[in-house]
Amino acid sequence: MNIQLVIVDPQNDFCDPKGSLYVPGADEDMKRLTTMISRIDSQLNGIHVTLDNHHYLDISHSTMWERLSNGTAPEPFTILGMDNGKIVKCNMDATGQKIPTSEEYTTVRLNFYERCKSYLEALEANGRYPHVIWPLHCVIDSWGACIVPELLGAITGWEDSQNAKINYIIKGNNIFTEHFSGIKAEVPDPKDPTTQINTGMIRTLEEADIIVLTGEALSHCVNHTGRDIVSCFSDPKNIQKITLLTDASSNVAGFNFLGDAFVQDMTAKGMKLSTTVDLLA
Repeated sequence: MNIQLVIVDPQNDFCDPKGSLYVPGADEDMKRLTTMISRIDSQLNGIHVTLDNHHYLDISHSTMWERLSNGTAPEPFTILGMDNGKIVKCNMDATGQKIPTSEEYTTVRLNFYERCKSYLEALEANGRYPHVIWPLHCVIDSWGACIVPELLGAITGWEDSQNAKINYIIKGNNIFTEHFSGIKAEVPDPKDPTTQINTGMIRTLEEADIIVLTGEALSHCVNHTGRDIVSCFSDPKNIQKITLLTDASSNVAGFNFLGDAFVQDMTAKGMKLSTTVDLLA
């Protein structure tokens, strides 16, 4: 049996309470996942780990943006969107619908504006999610970008015991597009192959009998990774191979509705649910 484990963004900034974008519950998620991997490591044929790696200047950070009125940067969790051709701050209702305000934004460099504006327009046309300014996180080569130690020990232990190699998937280097998904960026850049569909990963997962999906955060990077895996499968029925570990993936605070929608949508199409204790027990 071919079992492939996909771990999304198990990094300090998300999974350690001291992390800049800590996901409540993620530290315990990683402990449970670590225990599971140690239990079933000989049954795993492959481990794929996606890793957020951002530049300091990034479209998802406040470093890219400033208020048109006074040049100040937006606070973390500010939502930006388009309104009548302008980039403005938006509020968000309980269903995730944006409500534009009159507070207008521009980019810190004038020559970035049109590209960032085009990104927001494409993002809204895709209808996936609002553009959120996150706290500075997973900056390249920082502590926050590192895998949490206990999980790193478990997956490198698998490498050692199975004489195998982990497939590390680095995402987020392109400063002009969010890259939640481990499969492709939210708005792929035709000149940047790292933002385009990871066809090798899709082929590997299509050959699997069981695909175990887990990591952080359920509301965002797990959500979009899972949706992109399924949308890129040559046979939609392959979704039945996916099992989400419900006790090893949590939501960004305030975004539970996105995680709930993901689980509801995907289980309706055939995705299975399990826990770190019950999987392959």
